[in-house]
Amino acid sequence: MANGRFVTYHPTAISLWYGKAARASDESIYADLKTLRPWFDGIVTYSALNGAERVPDIAARLGFRAVIQGVWNPVDDQELANAIAAWKRHPRLVAGLSLGNEIVLSHRGTWGDIAYALARVRAAAPGLALSSSEPFAQFLDNPEAHSTLAGMDFMMVNVHPIFESWFHAAKPANWVDFVVRITNRLAEKFPGPILVKETGVPSGPREAGFTSAMQRAFYREMAVRMSPSGARAFAYFSAFDLPWHAFDTGPSGGGVHPEEAHWGFFTEARAPKPIISDLAPLPVRRS
Repeated sequence: MANGRFVTYHPTAISLWYGKAARASDESIYADLKTLRPWFDGIVTYSALNGAERVPDIAARLGFRAVIQGVWNPVDDQELANAIAAWKRHPRLVAGLSLGNEIVLSHRGTWGDIAYALARVRAAAPGLALSSSEPFAQFLDNPEAHSTLAGMDFMMVNVHPIFESWFHAAKPANWVDFVVRITNRLAEKFPGPILVKETGVPSGPREAGFTSAMQRAFYREMAVRMSPSGARAFAYFSAFDLPWHAFDTGPSGGGVHPEEAHWGFFTEARAPKPIISDLAPLPVRRS
């Protein structure tokens, strides 16, 4: 975590409508990752199905340094097999597995379910670093989380200041101070490495109170206040806009959430947003 830049990535070709996911081709994933590679050398994914299991193979071709492979449903035997197989094909590239994203928050499972998944994968893939991601409050306030944390090699956490009631009345320094303070509190409960998987500010829509300037201001402050180290770092959230995500039911329930379509550093057509000009290009080191 001390070197390079991680970005969270969901393939642009995989949309979810009425519970049915589209499939991403190797060609579309290659185009996505080629777009990202000048500025990012680490990838954090959310799933190992519908083509997303091919991300490590394509990332290896493009000279990425690390992939944290996501598993959306840790009780799906095929998805787990896909993720473990990707690690076996690329043991130096796949740095770890994230078993689920916001499972407890969305009531798709319990902390006991996550603990079981961690133990199951550890038995099948000894030596593979494991984690699971939830919003910070689940780690801090849910006593059932404590024993499960002991089974994780690193913590992945979502810390979103935009969902706090004070957000729009505060300044970028306050937004980032919130993330830093929460990460410090998490470090008191978990002694291992902490990667803030999701944070930031969406670039729109303006009518909902979000702009590209706010997105840039947040990450400029984050780069100063949380420079990456082996103990803690943050991923840039996220790679591309996902228009369908505004209509996704997600943990917060039904309805339309327009800001969810605008988290990307690139549009869904892979066009860069202003924030990209703030990032220095990274070298490509091929093995």
